Amino acid sequence: VMTRVALLDYGMGNLHSAAKALEHVGATVDVTNDPKLIAKADKIVFPGVGAMRDCMQGMRDAGIDEVVRHAAFNKPVLAICVGMQALLERSEENGGADALGIFEGVVKHFPDIDGLKVPHMGWNQLERVGEHALLNGLGADEYAYFLHSYRVPVGPATVAAATHGERFSAIVAQGNVMGTQFHPEKSRETGALLLDNFLGMLTMETVS
Repeated sequence: VMTRVALLDYGMGNLHSAAKALEHVGATVDVTNDPKLIAKADKIVFPGVGAMRDCMQGMRDAGIDEVVRHAAFNKPVLAICVGMQALLERSEENGGADALGIFEGVVKHFPDIDGLKVPHMGWNQLERVGEHALLNGLGADEYAYFLHSYRVPVGPATVAAATHGERFSAIVAQGNVMGTQFHPEKSRETGALLLDNFLGMLTMETVS
């Protein structure tokens, strides 16, 4: 049976490459902001680009912020880039913006260090720091493709870190909700492995 994935479209960015990457590992993809289609999907992928405030506004306008909060308890959700940052309580971006509050913590700008290029852009090594089904088969020498100016500090939900000036969360996971700061669809074999793991995951019984 093909896994149905709702790829959330709320006006933030080109979803074509993410849809292609999911189809490549065998998913049936609905690019949608229709709550009914989202409710029918087996899994949800929640991309995000641009500024947090715009991202959250787009979600609220489409009514999918509540859908994501609800889905977090009953089906696997994978959030990408700013999508992952939106899982936290708030972001320092735009002078401070509230986010979904599914995970604890605040998204912060990269530190002001001489010679540190921001945005952090390009390939960076993943450092595995936790266990989660999303990481199955992930070796010690994996690289992923990043593009971001804000970062999620390392915390209890961090299962993989990366370092740019300082360590930050590259992958977070707690129960059914996962996030990658990098773009799996641009991260070649590493990204394909993660997406394949995500498609194979069963819903975990979570306690709200």
